[in-house]
Amino acid sequence: MNTRLEQLFDDLEVQREELLHELKPLSAEALQKHPAEKWSIAQVLAHLIVSEQLSIAYLNKKMLGIESTVNTGLKEEFKMIALIISQRLPFKFKAPRMVVDKTPVYENIDQLITVWETTRSELKMVLEKFQDNQMKRKIYKHPVAGMLNIQQALRFFGEHIAHHTPQVKNLLKQN
Repeated sequence: MNTRLEQLFDDLEVQREELLHELKPLSAEALQKHPAEKWSIAQVLAHLIVSEQLSIAYLNKKMLGIESTVNTGLKEEFKMIALIISQRLPFKFKAPRMVVDKTPVYENIDQLITVWETTRSELKMVLEKFQDNQMKRKIYKHPVAGMLNIQQALRFFGEHIAHHTPQVKNLLKQN
């Protein structure tokens, strides 16, 4: 695997493991508990997982024609900066309908962990397909920012988790 992709993937894994470490002792009831009009911890994690799953499916499809795609440039870097800023602000964003529609209900933390581990294994397999000369290719479609390269996609995944972590921590305090 490309060393930059490997580092970004490893960073994502550390983030995931740190988040799940705090949640392992939770009962199934605590995982599903949610204040009125808000997601439960299980729903937040399911959202993160399904976002990655849909992204992996899209990446696999785009890999089939990667040689016909063009490289990202300065425009995409600016979009990425805006995307990072948006994820770091304490604003709520409506999840894309496709993500919401495909978000399952997980019964317990062990089930969530297993599914997320499988998803990450699939992501790693996709990342292993990338050649060094493909790092800048427009391959990932963010619902708002548009087409980004694989490094930007992985940076977004990390920002997405960081965006939802305070939400999970607030829900933990309420349990």
